[in-house]
Amino acid sequence: MKTISIDIETYSDVDLQRCGVYKYVQSPEFEVLLFGYSVNGAEVKVVDLAQGETIPDEILMALTDEKIIKWAFNAQFERICLSAYLQKYYPQYFCNYGISEDSVENYLNPISWKCSMVWSAYMGLPLSLAGAGAVLGLEEQKLKEGKELIRYFCTPCKPTKTNGGRVRNLPHHDIAKWKMFISYNKRDVEVEMAIQKRLSNFPVPYFIWEGYCLDQQINDRGIMLDMELVKNAIKLDEISNAELSDKMKELTNLENPNSVLQMKQWLCDNGLEMDSLGKKEIASVLKTAPKPLCAVLSLRQQLAKSSVKKYQAMNNAVCADNRARGMFQFYGANRSGRWAGRLIQLQNLPQNHLPDLEQARSLVKNNDYEALKLLYDDIPDTLSQLIRTAFVPKENMKFIVADFSAIEARVLSFLAGESWRNKVFKENGDIYCASASAMFGVPVEKHGINSHLRQKGKIAELALGYGGSVGALKSMGALEMGLTEEELQPLVDAWRGSNSMIVQLWWDVDRAVKSAVKQRITTETHDIRFICKSGMLFIKLPSGRKLSYVKPRIGENKFGGESVTYEGVGGTKKWERIESYGPKFVENIVQAISRDILMYAMQTLSRFFICGHIHDEVIIECSKSVSVTEICELMSRTPPWIDGLLLRADGYETEFYKKD
Repeated sequence: MKTISIDIETYSDVDLQRCGVYKYVQSPEFEVLLFGYSVNGAEVKVVDLAQGETIPDEILMALTDEKIIKWAFNAQFERICLSAYLQKYYPQYFCNYGISEDSVENYLNPISWKCSMVWSAYMGLPLSLAGAGAVLGLEEQKLKEGKELIRYFCTPCKPTKTNGGRVRNLPHHDIAKWKMFISYNKRDVEVEMAIQKRLSNFPVPYFIWEGYCLDQQINDRGIMLDMELVKNAIKLDEISNAELSDKMKELTNLENPNSVLQMKQWLCDNGLEMDSLGKKEIASVLKTAPKPLCAVLSLRQQLAKSSVKKYQAMNNAVCADNRARGMFQFYGANRSGRWAGRLIQLQNLPQNHLPDLEQARSLVKNNDYEALKLLYDDIPDTLSQLIRTAFVPKENMKFIVADFSAIEARVLSFLAGESWRNKVFKENGDIYCASASAMFGVPVEKHGINSHLRQKGKIAELALGYGGSVGALKSMGALEMGLTEEELQPLVDAWRGSNSMIVQLWWDVDRAVKSAVKQRITTETHDIRFICKSGMLFIKLPSGRKLSYVKPRIGENKFGGESVTYEGVGGTKKWERIESYGPKFVENIVQAISRDILMYAMQTLSRFFICGHIHDEVIIECSKSVSVTEICELMSRTPPWIDGLLLRADGYETEFYKKD
């Protein structure tokens, strides 16, 4: 036995989508219903556990045998569910990989598990079994009846007179459906195996699987939540919301002041027409609107704060030991291979700017609404700023939070060979000041001479590195920051003029991609290789990892010029043809290399307990004796595959997570 392909069907009264698999398996109601498997690619067998069949002993032992590779589509689900199943029914076969100080003791070692969803993502395919099968045009397709069968057998049902008041459907309640469910389970294993067979000529490199294993360890470890803070924040938000709603009703006489339609009509009746009640639009109107309308719009902004949703997500996902797990999806972003956030979504937490963060946090923990109201004008905003602080280290430990300084700007400058920028990084300078200085031809210091120009340098750096123009500056908030419409195009011209090597990189990449696609050959520029073969475009990065683009071809853009198009999941979340060009490919490349550098850093730091990571930042739960300097030094090490790139990591230690 060398490999097993597995797919399971399960039941739990916990909502999998809202709570995640780690919380899902902790329910006393959790059970595995069907166990479909194939050994070494042989015929698929289905074990009907719900009706008393048992998994053969050699298969149970194989689940913890590190020499036998277990394959599944979204393998995390199978691994975590089977961890709980073995512990409950076959503890003699269960074996974890934790040590006493770690918090992964309830889970099977991910080292011998591989995920065909990761393989699909690596090849630029959809992240669903049905989607990947359809794009690959497999003979074996996932059965469409699956959703209905899962809803029927895998989740609680509503008690009715017709069903005798039961809260769950069992096999004997509909034998025909159950037989179809067994066929569905078998077909899923067949589709997974067919995907592996179809992709066998494009194996995922070993170092990617090493990264996946580390990712699973971080997901298994989870991050602790201060549940007293979380629960009190939810209560205080409810009180605040009720008060704000009453004030709104008093000021507007509206039945439902949260209704966009009613609010727009009320504003219109009071002389103010608004197309949108979005945050930006309201902020803009607040500068000039009459005081009575400003009061209503300010209340509207407070009511619209969605901070409590994050606390609710924490409450949903938290496990019995007060840790939230499963928050990172490996290879969640097709184009770059970066992680995607799940459940609580650490990737988009609000920032904190309160000078007295600890005091505000203490008031919420003490459930002191009156003091909070007295000291802070905007309770929803205060709760929003405290979201990060809900993540805490376990007792007698601390967090060290470390992040890369301007990682994308450094990678972009290195690839382009923009020497003046690399000199800034070498001297630990401020890239925003240096950029403004290069653009306007005068010295710029953060808190000194021409400091007013730094903001223009910053907005230009954030918006223009990947071919962005006036529209990119606007979407980055240039007008809200005080820049005028007339300043924007000159700003674009000034940035491009002072970064000519980066502009050159865009169009060198553009030419290399087009040549590769047109002639079906391999091209190279700036140590990046572009390979077009077997109906795919691959971009080989310095790390050895490849970015994949499905069915590339030359098309025509809206200006009548040539562009490269490929198939992928677009902005509509559907599989479609996507248009791209040099600067956009450069963005994919730079973000992908930045991701690989973070992965290298995480592997360097893997002897510590990494419990979270966000873009270019890692959160480490460690003993009080570990130094920030040590962590930052390890994180700053340049990978051997991109020798010469200048990296810097900065960090701090804290008793709760925050933006320092």
